[in-house]
Amino acid sequence: MALDHNNPIPLHIQLKNKLEKQIIDGRYKEKIPSEREFMETYSVSRSTVREAIAHLVREGVLEKRHGKGTFVSLKPVQDWLGSLSSTTETVRKMGMKPGAKLISHGIVAAPENVVDATGLEKAYFIKRLRYADDTPISIEKHYYPIEIGKKLAKYDLDKATIYDLLEKELGITFAEAEQVITSGYVSEEDAAFLEVTDQTSILITDRVITDLENNVVEYFEAYYRSDMYSFTIKLSRKSSY
Repeated sequence: MALDHNNPIPLHIQLKNKLEKQIIDGRYKEKIPSEREFMETYSVSRSTVREAIAHLVREGVLEKRHGKGTFVSLKPVQDWLGSLSSTTETVRKMGMKPGAKLISHGIVAAPENVVDATGLEKAYFIKRLRYADDTPISIEKHYYPIEIGKKLAKYDLDKATIYDLLEKELGITFAEAEQVITSGYVSEEDAAFLEVTDQTSILITDRVITDLENNVVEYFEAYYRSDMYSFTIKLSRKSSY
C-alpha cells in the first residue's frame, strides 16, 4: 500500500488521490484514520498527510470536527422540484439507502393550518423519521382523510413507501400538488430525532395533494436538515418575441 516515492507526482497528491478513491469505494464512511496511522501505513511524514487531508477538506470530501477528528462529509440529498417524488425515490436516485422509523400515528384534531388548507377538522396523522444511509435527514408529518389513514395504518409504516401504497394498493391517482418551502426551527424533541440542536435552521415544506376529483389526498409537512437536503428547480426563460 506504500506510495511511489519515485513518481514525479508529489506524495501528498498521491495520498490524496488514494484516500479519495477509498472514500468513493466505501472503505471510509464516517471517521477516517488518524494522521499517525496514515504515516505508518504509507511511510510518509506528518506534513504529507496533513497536506493530503487539507486538499480533501477544501474540496468538501472531508470535514474536520473540533476535538473529534476528521470525517467523511455528509452527502446531501438533492430533490428536484417539478415532479412529485417520495422521499424513498429521491434518496434512491442519489445512490443512497432510504429508511424510515414510525414515531406516531392515529386520529387527531387537525391543526389550524391543516384545516385552512384542506377543510379537514379531524385527520389521520402519521409521523415518521426519514433516513439516508442511516443518517436522519427529515421528519415527515402526514395528515389524511380518516378513511385513507386507517387503510394505510394496516401496513408496516416502518418500511412502506406511502405514495406507493396510496397509488398501487388504495388505487388513488394523484392529480397535482402545491408545495411551499420555508425555513424555521423545530421543537427540542424533533431536534433530537434529527440529531441537531433546536437552534439549527431547518428547511420546512408544506404540501397539499389532490386526486383527479380534486379531493384532498394528503397534507404533508416535513422538516429537513439543511446540511442533508436541498431543493433544486430548473428554470427557463421564454422568448418575448
